[in-house]
Amino acid sequence: MTRETTTASGVPLPPFVGPEDVAPGLAERLGEPGGFPFTRGIRPTMYRERPWTIRQLAGFGTARDTNVRYRMLLDGGSTGINGVFDYPSLRAFDSDEPRAGADVGRGGVAVDVRDDFDVLFKGIPLDEVSVSLVSSQPIGAVAHLAMFVRSAERQGFDRRRLAGTSQNDFLMETAITIAPEALPPAGSFRLACDLADFALREMPRWNPVSVSGYNYREAGADATLEMALCLAHGQAVARELVRRGHRPEAALSRISFFLCAHNDFFEEVAKYRALRRMWARWVRDEFGVTDPRAQLFRYHVQTSGVTNAARHAHVNIARSALQGLAAVCGGTQSLHLNGYDEAVCIPSEHAALTALRTQHVLLHETGVAKVADPLGGSHLVEYLTDSLEHRAAEVLRVIDGLGGVVAATERGWVHSELASTAYADQMAIETGDSLVVGVNTHLDGDDEEMALFELPSGSLERQTAQLEAVRARRDARAASAALRAVAEACRDGRNTMPPVLAAVDADVTLGELGGLFRDELGRWEFPLW
Repeated sequence: MTRETTTASGVPLPPFVGPEDVAPGLAERLGEPGGFPFTRGIRPTMYRERPWTIRQLAGFGTARDTNVRYRMLLDGGSTGINGVFDYPSLRAFDSDEPRAGADVGRGGVAVDVRDDFDVLFKGIPLDEVSVSLVSSQPIGAVAHLAMFVRSAERQGFDRRRLAGTSQNDFLMETAITIAPEALPPAGSFRLACDLADFALREMPRWNPVSVSGYNYREAGADATLEMALCLAHGQAVARELVRRGHRPEAALSRISFFLCAHNDFFEEVAKYRALRRMWARWVRDEFGVTDPRAQLFRYHVQTSGVTNAARHAHVNIARSALQGLAAVCGGTQSLHLNGYDEAVCIPSEHAALTALRTQHVLLHETGVAKVADPLGGSHLVEYLTDSLEHRAAEVLRVIDGLGGVVAATERGWVHSELASTAYADQMAIETGDSLVVGVNTHLDGDDEEMALFELPSGSLERQTAQLEAVRARRDARAASAALRAVAEACRDGRNTMPPVLAAVDADVTLGELGGLFRDELGRWEFPLW
């Protein structure tokens, strides 16, 4: 008996997909590019009108080290900054916290105080370049945005002119990057919405929430679960911001998403198309919103890190190029391609520039940017788009039945689903049902030697010295008073961003703010499953 062939997320694939496999009413599900329900793209001519933003991820060592990489990428043709922070900074621990030392400057840039942001963005025209702060956990995202704003203002930039995104995703804190002393889901979600509430009122060009479907996928989700978690999370944020008094049109137009580009090319293209129309219909049906700008599902894509292999690492160039092609054919607004060496180290300059130039090849040489939705109308793509929409809707109904995405996280459902899909994926590789070049097939040949990127030395020492200097120069009583004001906002249910901005002015450190949030909002014991 022949084994059923499926996509990576289990959608059955017949040997040949014809018009009979596509459900009736396709024209209504498609619309036109730039028109409801936006299946075919958010603009009529897509990349003819505006190329996607080329936004390569960067961050390591100290702010000075990363500023050099930012400038290199911008000089090389990047059109936006995508800045990642080290793990202590994401989790709002100071660099001199004993548990943080081994991770300072690794996997991202170390930041502790406002001064770090002065150096991080020195010489960068923040009124011209959009900045993505990959501050995935809200406990760090609130302080990062406050420090970024104050630093920009010190350099003469108006906060209302700052363009960019805070990743700011409560699931990153409570379900993806499990870490010591995480906030409870409700507390983390509250901080994420505090930041969003503030940005809607004070920063009209800033996207204050970027729902991190990419990280859900890297943690084990398949395409269907990635879609469902993204939609459920985005819906929860929209409802909370409307509850806080924002017009639906204003709130919805500022929610963005961060998606993965995985290996199953046609399924990934279909995923992006299905998400656009599912979101547009939900916005219309939930809030009665007809403003097209508020119906748009806007997203950034990063190629998949977990699909990169350490053996024969240069093959990752092909993987990332094909994944990037899927993102572009699917209609992304912004794209990062992984460096070929990211399975073993932070990208070297050569790997980073190779990834950057690969984006330029996609844009200028392949022809896919010349028309909107180049694969639209393909029987296979339309069949997969419909199938993924139906499957994701079923998972959404389960989440709604649990009380929404925050409650589903508190009950451990999200953790269990991610663990199950991750285990199934790994078992498929180990049994050979899923073939990965250089991992379980085509292992022959000597592995190539790579010049591994070496992290700058002394990051911990420099951050520690800076923290000591800041604590010595500041007014200790003013810093204590500023922290008390943040604590009172936590207890009173007021937005924490205004007192955090004042705390940044008083040279309160990231770790001090993180410790206060943990004291006031609680520490969560992760559910076992």
